[in-house]
Amino acid sequence: MSTYKVTVYTVRQINFERMDNIYLTLMDSKKQSSKRTLVDRSLFSHLKTEFCLDIHVEKNIGNIVWVKLEKDQGNHPWFCKHIKVQTPSGDCIEFPCYCWLVNAIEVMIREGTARLSQDDKDFQVHRKDELEFGQKKFRWIEWSPDFPMCIDAKVHELPKEAQFDEEKQSDFKQNSLKAIKEFGLDKTEDYFESWKDIADIENIFEHCNIKSTLLENVMQDWNKDDMFGYQFLNGCNPAMIRKCMQLPDKFPVTHEMVEGSLKRGHTLQEELQAGNICVVDFEILEEVPAVSKERYLTAPICLLYKNELDQMLPIAIQIGSISGAGMETLIKNAMKTLTFKSLCLPEDIKVRGMEDVPKYYYRDDGMMIWEAIHSFVSAVVKIYYGSDEAVQQDVEIQGFVKDVAFGMNNSDKFPKSLKTQEQLVEYLTVVIFTASAQHAAVNFGQFDWYGWIPNSPSTMRKPPPQQKGQVDMKFIMESLPDRGSSREVLATVWSLTRTESNERFLGMYPDMYFTEQPVKEAIKTFCHKLEKVTKIIKSRNEELPLPYWYLSPDKIPNSVAI
Repeated sequence: MSTYKVTVYTVRQINFERMDNIYLTLMDSKKQSSKRTLVDRSLFSHLKTEFCLDIHVEKNIGNIVWVKLEKDQGNHPWFCKHIKVQTPSGDCIEFPCYCWLVNAIEVMIREGTARLSQDDKDFQVHRKDELEFGQKKFRWIEWSPDFPMCIDAKVHELPKEAQFDEEKQSDFKQNSLKAIKEFGLDKTEDYFESWKDIADIENIFEHCNIKSTLLENVMQDWNKDDMFGYQFLNGCNPAMIRKCMQLPDKFPVTHEMVEGSLKRGHTLQEELQAGNICVVDFEILEEVPAVSKERYLTAPICLLYKNELDQMLPIAIQIGSISGAGMETLIKNAMKTLTFKSLCLPEDIKVRGMEDVPKYYYRDDGMMIWEAIHSFVSAVVKIYYGSDEAVQQDVEIQGFVKDVAFGMNNSDKFPKSLKTQEQLVEYLTVVIFTASAQHAAVNFGQFDWYGWIPNSPSTMRKPPPQQKGQVDMKFIMESLPDRGSSREVLATVWSLTRTESNERFLGMYPDMYFTEQPVKEAIKTFCHKLEKVTKIIKSRNEELPLPYWYLSPDKIPNSVAI
């Protein structure tokens, strides 16, 4: 008689008093199998994180390539992380799973060695069935013309593993409750009142336990030109600014208009040619309406001047009132300019002419992260794809790339196939960078920069003035969001910038999807590079009056985590 030692790894089911019966069967490539074995029937099995089984067989059943899991009908979903099988000869086989078993279900888990579709002859039918099952779970739907395709499902209809886990949901709820209390959202008697003055707005933070050093700097210097300009380099929208060599036709600024702001004694045209002028154009907001007739939105253009101290200062701003259909219009406008290359950080920096602009920490840190990810992806791709032909023959990756571009009116700006290893490396680097670093750069500064309402109001209650000299403090307070709206914004941006207690940051891969040693070594190398980047950023920030942390690897979640 032979014995297979099996360890099943799961998570604590804290919301249930017990777990439904789970059965496990070992199978070889010819579907010869062990007896169906109950995983556990003890009183507190739902609180365990691993189960150890000894499975006895009359004779060795060969090379184990499958583990079949079966769950009885019941109301207790059960999550399987992975399964480890030690054979009678002492070999250890890993079976990554990472999925929920809901209701009565049978799941076939294959041995974890990764193979390309064209090299996996024995599992072609299984792979095809998996793809078809996934296509039923995740379906496209056109939400609106000229819109990117959307998932045809409500959140609660998604597979359980695609939803927030219970711990994350709990953390988010607790953060929301804390924000409501700290920012006074439970106060309704003065909701629609205007603020009296700047000091009145400061009172929000007087007895608040939520603090941010950068926010305090913003509160102090928000109305200074250098702070205004700095935000376009290292605030929440660091990818909008671009070098300006020629003024747009719609922005007719003359030398006489800005002469007093140009400190080198050169003309505006000379400063343009010298590369000292940048522009930020929010044309993406054109024809986007405010939420009501009593709210106002503009699509401004700002001209910025790099002075002798390498500060980026505003020298001309054009504000025009606009009208038009909310989020739908905004995303449609964005889709007109979105291209695959615009998601490649090195290419985006080059196109915007921002390669040598000083104090652009988003670029400096982003490029270090990009290179680390690119190197990691390149190492992993070369483990599995020995040639360009191997990339071309992988029908699954080609199908994925084609599916991403599906339904886009500007799909000609996105690849529909990949021909080489390097194209695959670049594609995967874009996916990882966008979902981790780029999201961190634009999300986690929201409380720092938007938490001070006068610096970045979420809405305006009066239209912009048409002439100079019309604005006083009363006008400003009547224009800014009222007390209730301000508190809502504070609570929202604070909640959005929290990381959860079980957050996984860039380079953290506790789930063992890859079982091969070469990939594990590539992950180690990736982590070492990220540690070096973290140290470089930490050392630089110690010398800065306004540290830039958003792209420090130890603060970048592994995915879009909100």
